[in-house]
Amino acid sequence: MTRRLLTLCVLYGAALVAADKASIEQLDKNWLKAVLGKDLAALDRMYTDDIVYAHASGVVDTKTSYLEKLKSGKQVYKSMEQRKVSVRLYGDSAVTHSWMRVTGVNPQGPFDDKVMMIHVWVQKNGQWRMAAHQTTRVDQMPQ
Repeated sequence: MTRRLLTLCVLYGAALVAADKASIEQLDKNWLKAVLGKDLAALDRMYTDDIVYAHASGVVDTKTSYLEKLKSGKQVYKSMEQRKVSVRLYGDSAVTHSWMRVTGVNPQGPFDDKVMMIHVWVQKNGQWRMAAHQTTRVDQMPQ
């Protein structure tokens, strides 16, 4: 009986972790949809007030400066293709890593970038928020 109970607890715990990973992966999908749709209200709710938003170009934005770029049209995304999302959970924090192809226009001109992307999500007051975004240009993306 004890062995069965322990097995059920382990399976239940694994199911909870899987559900959490799936919900974090969905947060990344929601972020992508909000950025492409210029949904500034959703992004404002999604980002922590002190987010570190580091672009592959080396530019680092604050929440305010990044949202202003989107609002003004200085940063425009035409397409985003996300691949191979992995999620790591750390209590009230989570890290997503993925590969992206991103096209658009920024102050430096048109871009068509292949990047690795990392997001750091933190849970505050029962809400998941993005605390950090980092992209790094790569030559090739995995299939």
